[in-house]
Formats: sequence, C-alpha cells, structure tokens
Amino acid sequence: MPTDVSTENVEKTIYDGLVELGTERGELSREATLEDLDIDSLDLVELAQIVEDEFGVELKGDDVKDVKTVGEVIDLVVSKSG
Repeated sequence: MPTDVSTENVEKTIYDGLVELGTERGELSREATLEDLDIDSLDLVELAQIVEDEFGVELKGDDVKDVKTVGEVIDLVVSKSG
C-alpha cells in the first residue's frame, strides 16, 4: 500500500532519494535548484522511480521537464497524487 502523500512524507522521500543519488543532505532545501545540486535527467528518472514505488505517483518526462527546484518536485508529487 502506498505511503500517505503528505507534503512531509514526500519531502522526506525526495530528500532521502537525492541523498542516495549523491547529494549532500546539508545542501537540500526546497529552494535548492536541481542544477545547483547537479541533478541531471538520469537522476530525475531514478528519483521518479523512487516516488512511484513509495507513493504510487507516476512522473513522466513532460511532468518534470520544467521543474527547477527541489520544492517544485515535492509540490508536483503532492499535486499529482490528488
């Protein structure tokens, strides 16, 4: 059963996923840009898989192509879960 899609749960999962992908936890914030964190499209695909496994929310390429910050990723997941 998917985890409850609250902003807090999504934020924790996204942060944990980004750390798994090599980002320093201290660099993470909602305002941090994916570019500054060196998150490329391949990393986003892996992160989308983590999100889908955890919450059952599918993120497509078109969904994430305009996302610039960690906060936007979190908000996207929450909005798509509704």
